[in-house]
Amino acid sequence: MGELLSNQVLWTAVLASVVAQLLKLFIYYWVERRWEWERLAETGGMPSSHSATVAALATGVGITEGVGSAFFAIAVVLAIIVMYDATGIRRAAGLHAERLNDLFEEFRAVFAHGPRPEPLKELLGHTYLEVAVGAVLGILFAFLSFALV
Repeated sequence: MGELLSNQVLWTAVLASVVAQLLKLFIYYWVERRWEWERLAETGGMPSSHSATVAALATGVGITEGVGSAFFAIAVVLAIIVMYDATGIRRAAGLHAERLNDLFEEFRAVFAHGPRPEPLKELLGHTYLEVAVGAVLGILFAFLSFALV
């Protein structure tokens, strides 16, 4: 258990994710001038916490194991897959949900009675900018974390 608790690479990645999620809350407040606490648990938005997490993980592994190690290669490939997925499949799913929600609204106007479907979650993926900012945040967070120890 002590090894797990002292695993700096792991905790750097976890804390990078938490910081990115907190930043989403504050960025939303800065833009919209209102708190939306649900932002703490959402998957989309600025910055990408998934990108921050995997970038911090890969950076931490690179610092501790070396950039020539197989561990670093695994972490980088994982990071690329996660970031590609965030801007590709998950973003497309969010755009589809947005279009379907628009259709549901049109149907509600036509069919005033009957079942009303719940709106689909639209904020699923990320723009390239959100992923890039998340990745930079994760890398910087990892370098800062290892510089402080």
